[in-house]
Amino acid sequence: MTPSLDAEGRRVVWITGAAGGLGSALVEAFLEAGWCVAATGHRSVPRGTPGARLWVGTADVTDSEVVRATVGAVLERWGRLDALMNNAGCLADASVATMTDAQWDRVLDVHLKGAFRCCREALPPMVSAGGGHILNVSSLAAREGVRGQANYAAAKAGLVGLTLSLAREVGPSGVCVNAVLPGMLPTGMIAGLGPEQVSAQESRSVLGRLNELREPARFLAGLAALRHVSGQVFALDGRVSRWV
Repeated sequence: MTPSLDAEGRRVVWITGAAGGLGSALVEAFLEAGWCVAATGHRSVPRGTPGARLWVGTADVTDSEVVRATVGAVLERWGRLDALMNNAGCLADASVATMTDAQWDRVLDVHLKGAFRCCREALPPMVSAGGGHILNVSSLAAREGVRGQANYAAAKAGLVGLTLSLAREVGPSGVCVNAVLPGMLPTGMIAGLGPEQVSAQESRSVLGRLNELREPARFLAGLAALRHVSGQVFALDGRVSRWV
């Protein structure tokens, strides 16, 4: 089958973890910005009506063959891949003393190794085209640590390291790599927190409130279109903290 370019030459993004709260907002924001969007979830198909600019499906980022096939399907459909949005994630909270190997491995495999797999497959078409943008969703937990989430914090810190190293590696090829710390968002990831815990995080913000889904999504859609920003880590809420 001959790859078909969008008639208006629109850019193409693959968004992983697109069935969740932030993922859904990302799909909407990129579509509003004029992109063609390949949106995939792990088990659930992301919301949205498929059409000329939206393809939805499932993709397990812990499976290298699935990741390779997904990139191939994107290229077959649109003939290009301009941006990769590594947003897939999961939680398996426990203290280190009680955490199982499976809990540790699952979180690292989805957040960190999953992003690595997606980067590995997305880079060749980007390099061949002379440019592209990889965006990794990290977390403030990477800076500060979170009690009971050592696996999550380690994975998100690893994503920052991956971002900085990969930015140096592929910058000469015109590919930008950046990470964001989107802030605490109203998604299923914080469903287990009590009102007091949420209130404590709100009080840490200089704005006295937490972030909303639409703001980081719109920021990322705008950042993906930039070609002179790379190797950066952007915090997207009002909780001020030091790097070390």
